[in-house]
Amino acid sequence: MTSIQSLWPTPGADLTDEQLLELYAPPAGPWLRMNFISSLDGAVTRDGLSGGLGDEADHRVFELLRRWADVVLLGAGTARAEGYGGMRLPEEAERWRVEQGLAAQPVFALVTRRLDLDPASPIFTDAPVTPLIFTASEAPADRRAALSEVAEIVDVGETVVDPAVVRAQLEARGHRRIHSEGGPTLFGAFLEAGVVDELCLTLAPTLEAGSAMRITQAPQSAPTAMELAGVLRGGDELLLRYTKSGGGDPGAGGVTG
Repeated sequence: MTSIQSLWPTPGADLTDEQLLELYAPPAGPWLRMNFISSLDGAVTRDGLSGGLGDEADHRVFELLRRWADVVLLGAGTARAEGYGGMRLPEEAERWRVEQGLAAQPVFALVTRRLDLDPASPIFTDAPVTPLIFTASEAPADRRAALSEVAEIVDVGETVVDPAVVRAQLEARGHRRIHSEGGPTLFGAFLEAGVVDELCLTLAPTLEAGSAMRITQAPQSAPTAMELAGVLRGGDELLLRYTKSGGGDPGAGGVTG
């Protein structure tokens, strides 16, 4: 197992999984965390996939972060591109979650305006908990009917998905700890809407060039002040944690993909 050290605010070497979980513990109230990886020159993918950028330290923290989640939130495009299956945590993680008073498994929630998902996908057929799909009310009726057999579909806007309504709907269902794994379009829309509380960013020790996106993609800029909350090191990777330090009025962003 790759050694991970804390560099700041409290130095510490060879952190255990329990220590890492403590460092990444979210507050007691509602909290929306984004988790991303980026190359040194800002690429969010290699050959179209984010998985090629991460080393063992990133993979270790990636899995641990899911343990705290009531719900894992993902854009449908990222789910397709990255080959997501059913959101099923291993037995060790299940036991840990139950000990913390959490449900054994988090809910998997997908965001898609067009309902461009395959109901026969392992995302649905292997899911330990019925997934949620957030969409727009104008989504195609035939896809809605097919996906309604394998997921709970929630309309959160007429023509685009409203991130603020997504968050409100999740919290109304008791899913207060929201953990998102992307992608850039979803992150950009949620940033525009002012509903992101935290960013966990792995800085991969590589330069990529090419035409890869940044970790956020949106038509409008959305300057959001962040405060450094922690710095870990795993080999040559840096694992950074930032929390929102202020914020203006929520914008009018929406997920259109």
